[in-house]
Amino acid sequence: MNINFTLISQAIAFSIFIWFTVKFVWPPLLRAIEERQKNIADGLAAGERGRHELELASRRSSDVLKDAKQHAAEIITQAEKRASEIVEEAKNSAKEEGERILVGARAEIEHEIFSAKEELRQDVANLAVAGAAKILRREIDAKAHADLLSSIEKELK
Repeated sequence: MNINFTLISQAIAFSIFIWFTVKFVWPPLLRAIEERQKNIADGLAAGERGRHELELASRRSSDVLKDAKQHAAEIITQAEKRASEIVEEAKNSAKEEGERILVGARAEIEHEIFSAKEELRQDVANLAVAGAAKILRREIDAKAHADLLSSIEKELK
């Protein structure tokens, strides 16, 4: 066998192998590699979108939490204000009721005082009449004594 023939036949076989590899083996490998690169790029992009959405959700949740706290503080402030208004209304109502009771008690006291004075006047008038009756028993002029008793009664009133 000739070495030149062997080298040339090996070169031709190697060339056919390279052509076959480039024509039939290499394109599916390149497609698989490109598809894998695309999948990796899509996964990285999805991860980046997920991270960005997580940041947005975190900001929104902190904003919602801040708004909720602010709203709760406003509700608490309004409730405290309303509670103080209710307490003031109750104080005013109690004060008015106390004043009404006081006025009623004063009127009742004045009525009792007036009744006591009237009773006292009646007692004094009865005593005066009793004294006058004793005086009249001794003296005869009834008209003079009646005038005296009426003037005494007027003075007592």
